Amino acid sequence: MSPRLLPYALILPVTLFLCVFFLYPFILVSQQAFGSADGWSLEHFRDVVSYWKFPISMQNTLLLAAAVVPVQLALSLLMATMVTRMQKGRDLVLYVWTIPLGISDLAAGIIWLAIFEQSGFLNSMMVGIGAIDSPMPFLSYQNPGIIFLAIALAEIWRATAIMLVILVAGIGLIPKEYYEAAEVFGASPWQRFLRVTLPLLRPSLQTALILRVVLAFEVFAVVVALGGSQFPVLMSEIYAYQFDLQNSGAAAALALIVLAISIVFTLVILRALRVPKGATI
Repeated sequence: MSPRLLPYALILPVTLFLCVFFLYPFILVSQQAFGSADGWSLEHFRDVVSYWKFPISMQNTLLLAAAVVPVQLALSLLMATMVTRMQKGRDLVLYVWTIPLGISDLAAGIIWLAIFEQSGFLNSMMVGIGAIDSPMPFLSYQNPGIIFLAIALAEIWRATAIMLVILVAGIGLIPKEYYEAAEVFGASPWQRFLRVTLPLLRPSLQTALILRVVLAFEVFAVVVALGGSQFPVLMSEIYAYQFDLQNSGAAAALALIVLAISIVFTLVILRALRVPKGATI
């Protein structure tokens, strides 16, 4: 094979995969979203946006992402820095911290449901130490703040490891000579983190944030397990349109809205953390 054709041959399987499992489904979803009895229209989008649950589900999704992603970023940076500085037991600690990666979204939600439900661990502990006289319904409609907190904690516990793995790999690519030079010039650990680690970690931060923000807008199983219909989010509304209301056109329209929001935030992150030309790390 000609050397000029080799790169195209190597990316051909990936291209075919994307066409079959992304481009083709995207075309079908777009046809459902924009299609109607009279041809192409925005009828489904108008129905979705005018529905009373749409602003609530949009607000809940954005609030959850705003509460969870910054905490996960700070935790993953702290954990990645600690792991890379460890001399012994590094692999064991990293393995323990990434265990939640092997747990499905629904299983994670059920684990935290066992903590917060009326007969769960938290109530049992509080009754045992005398903090309360009888179990409390933490996840009832009367406690929307606790429902939000439970979902946020479950998401932080479940998905921080995704960012951690990416950042550990990124820190591992930073040459040690930079840290040694900074130390020679008298830079403190905090200054080395701000002046060396963060700037050179920008490509990894970019990847981790994009992945996590996109997944934050697609949160579903954890919310259903802990909040049910008391905490509607965009993905739960897509499920309701598709399976409860049997309205695939509206479900497709809302799916495209979620896609558009993800693209907007991806572009914002790419712009905010753009990598200078010629950067190799």
